[in-house]
Amino acid sequence: MNALIDIFSMAVNAVNMLLIVWFVIGLLFAFNVINHRNEFLVQVYRSISSLFEPVLRPIRRLLPDTGAIDFSPMVLVFILMALERILESARPY
Repeated sequence: MNALIDIFSMAVNAVNMLLIVWFVIGLLFAFNVINHRNEFLVQVYRSISSLFEPVLRPIRRLLPDTGAIDFSPMVLVFILMALERILESARPY
């Protein structure tokens, strides 16, 4: 059981890192620090987007429309952190 909780914890950490990378690349594109002709970053951004869109879409439907700011990645991080804490508290020692 401890191994499964550790694996889930590592997966949550990997998802959080990918979300941060996705967010930073999106900001760099939005503020024209990096142009869209950089094919490598465009492909990385699209790949990460295709991973997260099916998960973020239901969260976006539940959240109110806030205009240009998308809070769904932050909500996903909170949900994953809450699940991780619940599993950590249920860990048999």
